[in-house]
Amino acid sequence: MRSNSPPPESVSSILLQSLETITRRLTNDTFNIETPSILLNKTTFNNTFNAHFNSSVEINITEPDGGNTSITVLTFESKHNVLPARDEANSSLNIINGRVVLVQSSTNISNISFTFDIRNNSLVDPKCVFWNFSLFSGLGGWDDEGCMLVPNNDNETVTCNCNHLTSFSILMSPYSRDDPGLAIVTYIGVGISMVSLVICLIIEAVVWRKIRKNNTSYLRHVSIVNIAVSLLTANIWFIIGAAISDAEEKNPPACSAATFFVHFFYLALFFWMLASALLLLYRAVSVFEGGLSKRSMLALGFCLGYGAPLIIATITIAVTAAKGTYIRDTGVCWLNWEPSRTLLAFVIPALLIVVINFMILLVVMYKMLRRRVAGDATQAGEKHVLVVIARSLAVLTPFFGLTWSLGVGTLVDPNNTAIHYSFAFFNSLQPADIVFTCCHGYSDAIWQ
Repeated sequence: MRSNSPPPESVSSILLQSLETITRRLTNDTFNIETPSILLNKTTFNNTFNAHFNSSVEINITEPDGGNTSITVLTFESKHNVLPARDEANSSLNIINGRVVLVQSSTNISNISFTFDIRNNSLVDPKCVFWNFSLFSGLGGWDDEGCMLVPNNDNETVTCNCNHLTSFSILMSPYSRDDPGLAIVTYIGVGISMVSLVICLIIEAVVWRKIRKNNTSYLRHVSIVNIAVSLLTANIWFIIGAAISDAEEKNPPACSAATFFVHFFYLALFFWMLASALLLLYRAVSVFEGGLSKRSMLALGFCLGYGAPLIIATITIAVTAAKGTYIRDTGVCWLNWEPSRTLLAFVIPALLIVVINFMILLVVMYKMLRRRVAGDATQAGEKHVLVVIARSLAVLTPFFGLTWSLGVGTLVDPNNTAIHYSFAFFNSLQPADIVFTCCHGYSDAIWQ
């Protein structure tokens, strides 16, 4: 038993130590008290002991001492909500994934086995631990000294063997895919992505002077440049975030900063796509005449393209960072899913924009099919630009929608290798579509 520990200094440890004191002072009678949340059992045995408690924990003692021994077992359904999951390495990546079991005996027992039912099957890397009151200067934490994992072929349970008695449970880590092939595909894809985006920006620089006279063409190319810049910057922050994630010493503030910028610039990419679609709709509905000035439309474009993502990203980090639920528990620098669903702050706006863009394309196609304008050369050039915008959105919108639908699929089924590889592959092809859009800049320039 671990009775020589210093007085606890945390509320969690004080509560647990009080319960240990109570169990040591219980009557010697055999009894069983069971509730939905707590089970208290006291049993006397004289040879070996084996019992299931709440169908969630099995305890086995094979240490005959020739005399009567009383054992008190207290199991908690929700004690994991009270005791922090910190371990001796002060890691914040682990989760208590089984019941917390307090065991006291009238004699010293140096060989006891526990079989815990796993709460969450998506967690990995089990560690058998007991609550050590002396860790962290009396605050307490989970320690694996004297406990070892017993291999078994059952994915639903974890078996531990310990050489002492106190309060026990199991710590496990959130699922984290360690696939070298997937990492290679991802990094090669990001590299190709960044080269493609630089090519796109070079194309835009070449044609920039020729598209300044036509307002619609000019605004379209402003959108393309900002889409390319947003994705390029997001990729740079992705690499920074990956480096922070892979570092041996975790740096949550730096990881949160990288996540914020990746979130912001990925959202900016989608909002600039929306700005391009709204430009298409506005020009199609206004019959190419009058309306807002170029300066006004530029202001609206930048407010939508960067203002809306900034508001969403800022609110997301402000609401969740203080609670420690902004980034993933696996140490990966990206928005969290369990338990805060922070990732929805990216998924919902992105997929909503994809749907809106599809609706705009349908409206514009209907308008342009009904309108058979011969018009003058200026209107002909304007109409050509609208056709180019519509064609570009018709390519970009479904492709981006498919890519990030696969991204959602990696959350729904994190063990599906095919979905992960598909997402990495299509994600790397996104810049190729943007380059395709940039190449239409030459077509615009011909009409000037």
